[in-house]
Amino acid sequence: MILGLNLSFAVKRWLDPVLLAKMCREDFGVKHVQFTWDLIDPWWPDPQRAKLIASYKEAFEDAGVIIDSTFGGLASYSYAHLLAPTLEQRQVAVIFFKRAIDLTAELGAPVMGTPVGGMDYQEARDAKMRKLRYNGMLETVRELASYGADKGLKELQIEAVPISTEYPSTPEEACQLIADLGDTDIPVNLLIDWGHAVYKPLYGKDASMQQWISECKSYLSAIHLQQTDGLFDRHWDFTTEGLVTPKAIREVIVQEDIDHVPAYLEVVTAFESTDEEVYEGIKASMDLLNLELIDLIN
Repeated sequence: MILGLNLSFAVKRWLDPVLLAKMCREDFGVKHVQFTWDLIDPWWPDPQRAKLIASYKEAFEDAGVIIDSTFGGLASYSYAHLLAPTLEQRQVAVIFFKRAIDLTAELGAPVMGTPVGGMDYQEARDAKMRKLRYNGMLETVRELASYGADKGLKELQIEAVPISTEYPSTPEEACQLIADLGDTDIPVNLLIDWGHAVYKPLYGKDASMQQWISECKSYLSAIHLQQTDGLFDRHWDFTTEGLVTPKAIREVIVQEDIDHVPAYLEVVTAFESTDEEVYEGIKASMDLLNLELIDLIN
């Protein structure tokens, strides 16, 4: 398996691309990363954005770290995007995601991933409107796949989420979404977050990653790793005890035969945490995962 690192931990902390790339490779032992849009906002003006993209691309190439993909971060996740109640919001979301595809292509990454958005309170409770928003989202994802193909991307990834007002929020919805998309100009697959999969308030006390993978394996393209207690979407590092252990990760990977699927540690810290705390948490987590999963890692 590829064990990589999502760069969300670096937001508002390590903003020098050279230092960040060196830290990932030399301190954390990372060869593969997932770039977050919280470091470069797709909306930023093209001239300034292009310079920033070039600086990250060069720094990570020089450090020997591969940017496998880009992924939506906290800022992007705040918006309703493709499931918004107004046409204007949905139109803006299309522009935004196309700019994210541009960003991805300029970074030299072949994959862009994101949750697709969230529904309004009233529409989420109206079966007719849910269906309307769902079908509209499918149409737009097909459009984005075509745009991605034109820009040289190889794949789009949709992240499953543990919230019933978003799509997809269950294994059944996830598989149905990909099936309903049909043939797209580039593949559209799933990213499943371990912490989302074991969210008990939505899935019950027996919530498990194994169920998600066993049902969605055909469409699974990447995994997010995080520590959690199953009560909220914690995104803790592995210095905190919780439901996710290296043993559990190993068992699922081996039993489901998915060692070809890349997994990225995605830690989202409190802004009040010190830089030293965040650094030590990431280092300890990557050291632990590399040690415990060494025979599975490519």
